[in-house]
Amino acid sequence: MKQIALILIAACAISARAGGLESLETFVKTVKSGKAEFSQVVTSPAKEGQVARNKVSSGSFEFARPSRFKFVYKKPFEQTIVADGQTLWLFDVDLNQVTARKQSAALGSTPAALIAAAPDLKALQADFALADAPDKDGLQWVQGTPKAKDSQLQQVRVGFKQDQLAVLEILDSFGQRSVLSFVGFQPNAALDAGAFTFKPPVGADVVRQ
Repeated sequence: MKQIALILIAACAISARAGGLESLETFVKTVKSGKAEFSQVVTSPAKEGQVARNKVSSGSFEFARPSRFKFVYKKPFEQTIVADGQTLWLFDVDLNQVTARKQSAALGSTPAALIAAAPDLKALQADFALADAPDKDGLQWVQGTPKAKDSQLQQVRVGFKQDQLAVLEILDSFGQRSVLSFVGFQPNAALDAGAFTFKPPVGADVVRQ
């Protein structure tokens, strides 16, 4: 779960008729904050003689430029992921454990850069090879391939519909596919001032990497 958490997040669209790449460019320029609910399905590669296994979870997501975001997983297990601009925090409620990493080292060529860090398309293209992908399921898609050779990702695809972030697909270096479906995306939403402030709970085990 922690590995998945570190590579999460993507982008949103502004023009339903535009291609995915154009929508991404407009989004980066004009959308400064946002929030939505999401469901996530993670499919692991099938082992010999076995069928592929799916893990389903759900929660909420919000972000604010520059470089701040939060995922709150509510089901089936509680986990909170917060990027406050300096540190990336992962809190596993069941384990009562907090993992802290320097944010600049943790993000890099990840989907998080698409919505939370990059100021424009040029900055994104420094880390990703970006291209329009064919329309599918009524969505406009953009595809990103990390340029870093040591990336944990193989590919990221983001689908847009009617000015809203709709779907994020992540294929990692182990062949594991994560699909996040977003509901009720609110662009430029007003967020609580302390939304991205995280303090480890008293008694929690804190691991700094």
